[in-house]
Amino acid sequence: MRVEFIYDADCPNVAAARSSLINAFAKTGVSARWREWERNAPDTPHYAKQYGSPTILVDGKEVAGLTQEAAAANCRVYVGPNGQLSRTPPLETICVALSAGDKPATARGPVRAVLASFPAIGTALLPKLTCPLCWPAYTALLSALGVGFVDYTPYLLPATLGFLALAVGMLAFGAWKTGRRMPLILGLIACITVLLGKFAVESNWVTNAGVVVLVGATSLMARRQIVQPASCPACGPEQRISK
Repeated sequence: MRVEFIYDADCPNVAAARSSLINAFAKTGVSARWREWERNAPDTPHYAKQYGSPTILVDGKEVAGLTQEAAAANCRVYVGPNGQLSRTPPLETICVALSAGDKPATARGPVRAVLASFPAIGTALLPKLTCPLCWPAYTALLSALGVGFVDYTPYLLPATLGFLALAVGMLAFGAWKTGRRMPLILGLIACITVLLGKFAVESNWVTNAGVVVLVGATSLMARRQIVQPASCPACGPEQRISK
């Protein structure tokens, strides 16, 4: 999501509008990151110079829903949810725009974490072919499925390490995007448990417990972050960030 704050350097409403934007980030739980454009600065893009001051864009759309032509006045005037006029974007309006813009991004990171955990879970559940007496049984089973027997044991540890690292990396990315660190902590515990159970103590119980914790961590990350509803009742036009 791309958030842009457009303003004139001499506009008396800039500080109040910026405070409302920060307050909206806190209310919706969206990561507080935005780009500011001073309309008369030489590096300001042409489209930003066409808006009045102050203006907030979310993914290129004006938060109040106005077109670029309608929002082109030098000093902006906004209409609040109750019909009152304001010289800054109403807090509720900003909350709704941030919530609508954040929904697709919120879902992508957790889904990737879940998909990245599948290979790690698969390698963790693969048996170690350390018993030569069991090889005929594996050969017969694979032959019935039309697959030749391959001793993959030498590659099991590096493959498990690689897939577990991928799962933890996606959990870390999801934690950075959503601010929820508990799934990442559970994922690290799960990886250590899987490695100990499979390659140290060689216990299926310990390995399976690690797999269960990893599934729980990815499921917890997959839960959507709760955002304010469209009406945003918690937001009030009178609320401001205190300094």
